[in-house]
Amino acid sequence: MASAAEQLAANMNFASFQKATELHKRIWFTIIALIVFRLGTYVPIPGIDPAAFANAFAGQSKGILGMFNMFSGGAVERMAIFSLNVMPYISASIIVQLMGSVYPPWEKLKKEGGEAGRKTLNQYTRYLAVVLAVVQSFSIAVGLQSQSGIVVEGIAPAFFIASTVVALTGGTLFLMWLGEQITSRGVGNGVSLIIFAGIVAALPRGIGQLLVQSQTSGNYTPLFMIVILAVAAVWAIVFIERSQRRLLVHYPKRQQGNRMIGGDTSFMPLKINTAGVIPPIFASSLLLLPTTAMGFLATATLPDWAAWLPGTVGALQHGKPAFMILYAGLIIFFSFFYTSVVFNPEETAENLRKYGGFLPGIRPGKRTAEYLDYVLTRLTVIGAAYITAVCIVPELMMASLGATQFALGGTSVLIVVTVTMDTVAQIQSHLLAHQYEGLIKKSKLRGGRGR
Repeated sequence: MASAAEQLAANMNFASFQKATELHKRIWFTIIALIVFRLGTYVPIPGIDPAAFANAFAGQSKGILGMFNMFSGGAVERMAIFSLNVMPYISASIIVQLMGSVYPPWEKLKKEGGEAGRKTLNQYTRYLAVVLAVVQSFSIAVGLQSQSGIVVEGIAPAFFIASTVVALTGGTLFLMWLGEQITSRGVGNGVSLIIFAGIVAALPRGIGQLLVQSQTSGNYTPLFMIVILAVAAVWAIVFIERSQRRLLVHYPKRQQGNRMIGGDTSFMPLKINTAGVIPPIFASSLLLLPTTAMGFLATATLPDWAAWLPGTVGALQHGKPAFMILYAGLIIFFSFFYTSVVFNPEETAENLRKYGGFLPGIRPGKRTAEYLDYVLTRLTVIGAAYITAVCIVPELMMASLGATQFALGGTSVLIVVTVTMDTVAQIQSHLLAHQYEGLIKKSKLRGGRGR
């Protein structure tokens, strides 16, 4: 008769064979989907001259277009069908999330709608993403039409605008669908992985440019410092993102019929960085908007009263002291703002009271909400300081080197590390789920034979 240890080993081997088959399929599906995304970033929209657009983009690479180009994996500089990427969908998700906290009908759907309410809000997000994609693609088409030499001669303006809107909006809708397919059939969050793939695709070129710059100058010290800084940033991101403030929650005993139920204890985990990567994205987008707008204006035609604009906008570029100070301030502001949107202490305290839970030494209701707000504020201070340091230190390093590499910035590193952690966690959950499923099936089979 086999020992208990041998039986456990046999069960785990059976589960390993079973889990490998399905998990491999999910991983291969994710890889193929990301390859399709990368191929789409090289398909240009019809009717433009790629060389003329590349020259025009070179003057805008330091603005918000450069950041979007990094997220899209270089699709913007090639004006590909995936130039908008999933940014309209992300913007729509944030808007719906904000409206779900201030607009009563959507707030009711969010709180009381359950699964049906969540599906309704997701549908609203898709509709809003389509509207944003149409507006952005129309603006891009009009902007390209106004630039001489970019649009191929002989194409009617109305036809070019219509084809551009269809191509860019269709590309965004396809990426939205592809992201949902990755989430359901692959591993990880599909939308996050698409952004992750775009950033990772831009990393080799950024590293190559730094190598060329170091070789030209003959000074490799800044390069070694960047490597050490990158390792330290990854370690800090992993440490902080995995850290939690766990609040002890008690559930008192109560009698139900002839049985006593309850009396359990659990923990309420509060993340240090509740806002995630939203604060640096919002902050950099706002600060880069003036630079982008000024790039489309002819400074020679500015009126006398606006002569101060070029100098002011020039001070808001990467590496400038004013940019870094405002960048840090906006990151801190958005950290507190977005945390207050995604976490409601009053709602959490009410849910605890509804299910009979309480924090030791704190009265349920208002006092619990006040305590949660107090703890969350302290955690947000730490989280805001952490995000600010991760984003500002690479800016200082890039400024000392005289380079502007979005792919090597703190925002991109933060996104890459957090998405990698989430994907690895999902892979581990798949492995554990199939392992326990195999053990349960084996135990049932052996139990049946025993009877």
